[in-house]
Amino acid sequence: MTITLRDAVDSDLPRILDITNEAIAHTTAVWSLTPATLETRNTWLKERRARNFPVLVAIDDDGALLGFASFGDFRPWEGYLHTVEHSVYVDTSARRRGIGIALVEALIPRAQQLGKHVMIAGIEAGNTISIELHAKLGFVETGRLLQVGRKFDRWLDLVFMQRALGNDR
Repeated sequence: MTITLRDAVDSDLPRILDITNEAIAHTTAVWSLTPATLETRNTWLKERRARNFPVLVAIDDDGALLGFASFGDFRPWEGYLHTVEHSVYVDTSARRRGIGIALVEALIPRAQQLGKHVMIAGIEAGNTISIELHAKLGFVETGRLLQVGRKFDRWLDLVFMQRALGNDR
């Protein structure tokens, strides 16, 4: 099977919503407890586009959307202007096939083109698959915040990983 990466279009939003809500309902990848709506995903996509931040999707040979990734501001203050935080989500049926790696790899040059200096990943500490994926792509662990989140009736630790992008503005 061949996977094609491209920029998201409006018609991708229902599938992006499905993948998002699956992660909300069944994983600790998203610490939200409330399902997203098509309206909130539409607003999110418009905000990304307005800032020239990419939303990439992974499509298989049959045209099925299997995953998506994006980045946005790390923090809202000017001092963080050159740092972005990304997210990557892959449909349950398509995990462990290299789609997440391909999506994050494709985000890196997009961040570099925007003059970004560092890309951050915030990962739940028990998500060893995501931690390993990021390590393969040159991200290093730079911090661990203990019990800062709660979901599924348990406390969650947050691991920060980062990768320098080589822009020294």
